[in-house]
Amino acid sequence: MPGTAMKKMHLPLPPDMHARLKEESEVSRTPTTVLARQAVEEWLDRRRRERIAEEVRAYALEMAGSEADLDSDLEHAGIEAWLEHDR
Repeated sequence: MPGTAMKKMHLPLPPDMHARLKEESEVSRTPTTVLARQAVEEWLDRRRRERIAEEVRAYALEMAGSEADLDSDLEHAGIEAWLEHDR
């Protein structure tokens, strides 16, 4: 990330994890710092998606049967359209 201001942190790793990271660095010819940064970024992105999905589930459960709930005919039509799209 040239030109991007970076913050440094010290990240102690167990010896086996450090060895695996170093091995991957050598095989992929990618610096360990880049690999670690990519791994953290992927984990953070996955956590964000999981958190959003959980918030949507909680909202759907809270709104089920209320005025904010989807009309069942509209919901079925949407599911049918989605299934048709996958074929």
